Amino acid sequence: MSDRTEEPLSTQQDDLQRRYALQESLNQESSPRELVILRARRLLYPSHQSINPKNYHARAEYILKTTPLIDGHNDLPHLIQVELYGKITDGTFNFNDRLLGHTDIQRMRKGQMGGQFWSVFVECAAMENINDPTWVVRDTLEQIDIARRFISEYPDVFEYCGDANCARAAFKKGRIASMIGIEGGHQVGNSLGALRQMYNLGARYVTTTHNCDNAFGTAASTVAAGGEDKGLTKFGHDYVAEMNRLGMIIDLSHVSHQTMRDVLSISRAPVIFSHSGAYSVQKHLRHVPDDVLRSMKRNGGIVMATFVTRFLNMKNPEGATIHDVVDHIFHIAEIAGWECVGVGSDFSGTPAVPIGLEDVSKYPDLVALLLERGATDEQARLFAGENLLRVWSKIEIAGNIIRGKGEKVNEAVWGERLETWPIGFPNSPFMYRKSHERTTGVKSTPHYFNVYAKEGVHKPDTPRN
Repeated sequence: MSDRTEEPLSTQQDDLQRRYALQESLNQESSPRELVILRARRLLYPSHQSINPKNYHARAEYILKTTPLIDGHNDLPHLIQVELYGKITDGTFNFNDRLLGHTDIQRMRKGQMGGQFWSVFVECAAMENINDPTWVVRDTLEQIDIARRFISEYPDVFEYCGDANCARAAFKKGRIASMIGIEGGHQVGNSLGALRQMYNLGARYVTTTHNCDNAFGTAASTVAAGGEDKGLTKFGHDYVAEMNRLGMIIDLSHVSHQTMRDVLSISRAPVIFSHSGAYSVQKHLRHVPDDVLRSMKRNGGIVMATFVTRFLNMKNPEGATIHDVVDHIFHIAEIAGWECVGVGSDFSGTPAVPIGLEDVSKYPDLVALLLERGATDEQARLFAGENLLRVWSKIEIAGNIIRGKGEKVNEAVWGERLETWPIGFPNSPFMYRKSHERTTGVKSTPHYFNVYAKEGVHKPDTPRN
């Protein structure tokens, strides 16, 4: 335990306030608006001197009353799709009930949650080629629809938010800010156009890969299976550029270590890991190595600690506990700083959870353990939600700056798609001569509906042409 916890809580917080005020005055990169928010929060929520410094749960509960705890990853929309066929209004589903699994309103309120990124997740399809047609994009669109309808169905509890300011405002109104993330670049069909449309529908982050390579980059699962870590693809560079231009959050959980490094070397905005841990603590390829953590500090992004037991304890997943999660959090903070750490549980997605973090009601226990292990109240606030909101705001600002400079939509197309690109009909009213030339020898023509021209009627046995 740190010696700082032996001091009176008010002394700790007064010292922290002085040091943070000095840092703010020297930080030329912070916007005036961010400084105003931080100073206003300290005025609104001064040190609660009546709390015994050794009463870690009381301190945690007070922190979560005044700072939104925002989890980076919960797969509930996927469960609604596969269990209920996407139906939430036929009388079967009531989120106010105590449900099986990890998530419901009762336990979210008990866990003092201030926000949630709801993950829309569709498994990588079994296919021989990345460009093979699948139903993944359709299923992703349906889950976005499920998430938006689910959020709207409980307006006194949830509020959809498309920006960080909304998340802060929702918390002040007593609602749980609800955002949408897409768990895999394969879910946008390897298309920047589809990516933009999903942003327009409300998605605010994309996990660059899931457990399969795609047109953007290499997945950690590929390397774990003995495959080559090729990192980010050429088209992946266009993906990063367009995500930055949109002001959309790039999520690097699930990607290979080289893909992490490649993205961080070119991104013009902070990035996140929505549900990962520290590779030095447990050498699972889904975690973030120390060199990448140092790059995250320079990037200004955030690593959100996950609760997936098989990532926390590779030898004995059933023995994983809340202490393992805290070990990852402290290591991330040690290497990258407390400004670069958050929480991304993977509740309602991971089949097994750590002892002590059984469901969404347990977040106060996690914050209390951070405090008991030596984190200050201010560091706990950063972890809970302040870091994520700051990072998200900076990503939005970066997008505004890029678009403000006149950067156009990235119209790049993945090279392999050109092999199967539609070319039209030989008798299409093309705009350019070269389009006619491409259809030379093509026999496909528009459908003539089996019209028998001599009589001017439909005849089923009449050839299409």
